[in-house]
Amino acid sequence: MNKRQTRIYNEIISKYDFDEEQKSQIKIGIENNLNVNIYVNPKFSSEEMREIRQGLNFELDVSVYAKPEFNAGQMGEIRVGLEQGLDISWYAKPEFNEFQMCQIRVGLEEELDVSIYAKPEFDSWKMFYIKIGIREKLDISDYAKNEFQSEQILEIIKGLRKKLDVSIYARPEFNNIQMEEIRLGLENGIDVIPYLNPSIDEIEMQRIRLELERNK
Repeated sequence: MNKRQTRIYNEIISKYDFDEEQKSQIKIGIENNLNVNIYVNPKFSSEEMREIRQGLNFELDVSVYAKPEFNAGQMGEIRVGLEQGLDISWYAKPEFNEFQMCQIRVGLEEELDVSIYAKPEFDSWKMFYIKIGIREKLDISDYAKNEFQSEQILEIIKGLRKKLDVSIYARPEFNNIQMEEIRLGLENGIDVIPYLNPSIDEIEMQRIRLELERNK
């Protein structure tokens, strides 16, 4: 650093109790003539400072994510979205964790209709499976609901891929393994009615299914 930069750096670190990693991010920013005042805040970890600094390097509007309510992972997802020119308003919200943000960002990259799954109540795995369904142009929207777990969504997708009538088993009261047994029965062309009952556990469902397939 030159004398001016050294003076700025010393003035900043004298005001707050920064750790060495935070001081390093401030120093790098000053050396690169960035407006470090945006992230000179003890509330920002060194990893968060790095994400803000990288955004400043690319002349991004870091004000969107340079906020204590976002962690470094969330900041990174927003930063990448800004770099790619995506509509980050879909996910630049504290209620989405970094893994949920990633699924929404990837959907935006692929120009998918993320409105179907960009919901804070959907965990990242549920978002992932719904995104796969949308990508494969499957009619998944009717099943993108909070009452279905991610594994249940996957079983519905497997049925849709086979062009099965998934409405037969796409019911929240069936767990994913029960759904699988019903789906396999439909794939094998048997009448699944004898075990189409959520009170029948998956082991008994499998026994009934295999017997029906043998006697088909």
